[in-house]
Amino acid sequence: METVYDWVTLAIFAGLVVLFLQRSMSDDRQDSMIAYMAGAAMCALANYLGNEGHDLLASALIVANLAFILLVLKPIDLPRRS
Repeated sequence: METVYDWVTLAIFAGLVVLFLQRSMSDDRQDSMIAYMAGAAMCALANYLGNEGHDLLASALIVANLAFILLVLKPIDLPRRS
């Protein structure tokens, strides 16, 4: 745990784990495991790129991962446009 990428990607991954556990206990919504694996893989790749000095790519991947989680896994209900 030496870089900011370690902490940020760990926080995102922990959020994914909590979301997965919450959804696995719920009867309402069942998500595909592929979506969680994709989010976890994006965390790992962003962390690797950040630790290797590719700051711009790592930052872009972190933002893309957050957008992916919000749009695909939908941890919160986003308001719809009317």
